[in-house]
Amino acid sequence: MDAADFSAVLSEVRRFVRERVVPLEAEIDEKDEMPADIREAARKMGLFGFALPEEYGGLGLSMYEEAQLMFELGYTTPSLRSMFGTNNGIAGHVLMVGGTEEQKAQWLPKIASGEVLASFALTEPDAGSDPSTLTTKAYRDGDEWVINGAKRYITNAPLADVFMVFARTDPDAPRTRGISTFLVPAGTPGLTVAPKDHKMGQFGAWTADVYFDDVRVPDSALVGGEDGLNRGFATAMGCIAHGRVHISSLCVGMAERLVDESVEYARTRRQSGRVIGSFQLVQGLIADSMTDYYAGRATVLEAARAFDAGTDTKIGPSCTKYFASEMVWRVADRAVQIHGGAGYMRGVAVERFYRDARLFRIYEGTSQIQQVIIAKALLGEVARG
Repeated sequence: MDAADFSAVLSEVRRFVRERVVPLEAEIDEKDEMPADIREAARKMGLFGFALPEEYGGLGLSMYEEAQLMFELGYTTPSLRSMFGTNNGIAGHVLMVGGTEEQKAQWLPKIASGEVLASFALTEPDAGSDPSTLTTKAYRDGDEWVINGAKRYITNAPLADVFMVFARTDPDAPRTRGISTFLVPAGTPGLTVAPKDHKMGQFGAWTADVYFDDVRVPDSALVGGEDGLNRGFATAMGCIAHGRVHISSLCVGMAERLVDESVEYARTRRQSGRVIGSFQLVQGLIADSMTDYYAGRATVLEAARAFDAGTDTKIGPSCTKYFASEMVWRVADRAVQIHGGAGYMRGVAVERFYRDARLFRIYEGTSQIQQVIIAKALLGEVARG
């Protein structure tokens, strides 16, 4: 995108986040719902398709540009980003990475505009950080595929119009080579979405289990057509690598907000006749958080540059996701400490962000999975024993 145009986009999003969404955060958390007018405003701003190609109606942002946009979106409740994150990220990228031209033409314009909300149905009750062990199955029956299985913690499932479903299509193949991806519209007979999950945090962002009981879809639902058969795991990993940089950027945005909340509180809260910001131990907490934020921002931007250049699409995304998710958790913990008892009270922003931040160390691959990925990439066969 032209630099001036991109700057204008960032300014508009920053104003939208800080003037319209931030004042609603407590309400969103309490009601566990994103207001309809915020959803519509995000749609009109093009936020449902910022990472999708311009030819399909998206903004076509690079990873480096997307990271900067996520810094702005991360400043408020992560449920805002979650509302359109799967369209831009792991769900939309399934089609970008592995879809046929016909599938892209049919679905991507609707996904980019927000007309269609897409979900990424990979995680299962017994297949989380290691999706190669998934047990959902699909078999061919004439010119149709029949899908059976269950998915867990699927973001936006209660609202989704289409699911990108990963299923084992070759039970005899090695675990990572017998998986395919299917486009399954909501309402397809046999597809059931369970009631939304009641989570620790990130209220307003809905997840739910999804069940497939003899769900039939046509051959045209196989992502990538015959060329995509048994290539679903590679497609998923490509989408998740992008998603790791995306989530890392969100963590940086939240860390900035937490630093701001900590500084403002330390400037105004009085104890022993003095503002607490005059105490060196409080100053140390703020300095540590600012340093963490600064390092996280630099790490994300470097990983985004390398991702765009194609020079690092594996170690970099894992390193930045590992660092940024652990970083924002430290910053959130310090923010609560700086606020003291007030930081433990519902209705205080840092208490909410403390709950929200915990999830970042889990999804898009846990911190422990990132450690394994990084070590194996560096050590090769040595790491396998």
